[in-house]
Amino acid sequence: MKTIIYTNFGKKLLYLTILLVGVTGFAQEEEESSSPFTLSGSIDTYYRTTFNDGGLATTATPTSFANQTGFALGMANLIGAYEKGDTGVVVDLVFGPRGTEATFENDVLNGIINQAYAYWNVSENTTLTIGRFNTWVGYEVIAPAANFNYSVSYLFSNGPFSHMGVKADFALSDDVSLMVAVTNPWDTNDISATGEYALGTQLGVHGQYLNLYYDSGSNGGLGFEIDYTGGVDLTEDFFLGINAAYNKNSETDSGFYGAAIYPQLKTSDDFAIGLRGEYFAFTQDGFDDVPVLGLTLTGSYTKENLIIKPEIRLDSFGDDNEPFSDSDGAPTNSLSSFLIAAIYSF
Repeated sequence: MKTIIYTNFGKKLLYLTILLVGVTGFAQEEEESSSPFTLSGSIDTYYRTTFNDGGLATTATPTSFANQTGFALGMANLIGAYEKGDTGVVVDLVFGPRGTEATFENDVLNGIINQAYAYWNVSENTTLTIGRFNTWVGYEVIAPAANFNYSVSYLFSNGPFSHMGVKADFALSDDVSLMVAVTNPWDTNDISATGEYALGTQLGVHGQYLNLYYDSGSNGGLGFEIDYTGGVDLTEDFFLGINAAYNKNSETDSGFYGAAIYPQLKTSDDFAIGLRGEYFAFTQDGFDDVPVLGLTLTGSYTKENLIIKPEIRLDSFGDDNEPFSDSDGAPTNSLSSFLIAAIYSF
């Protein structure tokens, strides 16, 4: 019979082996019994400057978000989700200038509810959602981590951001979906002054989506908007996104229309480059349309959970519209700008 003698080194090695086995078993148990609660989110910040702004570099584009100059904060985003059985709840909080603009709040120091909704998976093919949720209209979204370009388009900026109401999502097949919604008018939490509601629907076919929204247009309403959002993988590394929309408010005889393309090329596992080419026009009966051409070239470098986005943007209005100032302080119809953004998601 052998006698095993443990040296100090042997004891330490034995203890370490037992500890590793225990930790591995604990981790496996944790993975097998995952928590019904999840926490995710992101934080983004950027530096921006303009090239022909009277030497002041203070001019903003007439679009939402990423309009400050110098160093600026986008927003911090925290998303908590809890699911048990067929039901669940999501609370999406945003802090910072991007969040306050998206929710039409003014206090950037307080937590702001971007989304807060409960849902019920009635069946495999039907889900009901009630509360505040982000819009189904448009190609881009509020959270910058989900967009290729860091700054946003005119089409996105002039449509709805979020809705308060109820919606039903139906998966009609693997490739066809339908959503119908009844909500308060766009970006409105309280209808006590008007008693009016809005209607919306979305039809999805093979990754292409036709979106509709309607309210009466009164009391600051949006009116009617029809929007197409889609895209196609031309090759394994080359994607072409498309967005087009038309809006008409019969109460104010105003609206907009436009289209944008999003060619995006993945050059390596870590880097991609993409262009947003957008034509947009504000309309009002009795006046000439106000056309805008927007060109935005964005690079996207990913390192683990961090995304670095350098971006060059050119905004050009029609000759009769000069909302910017040139280097001499004289009115001009164009503005060029550069930014570099950092986005960390978890």
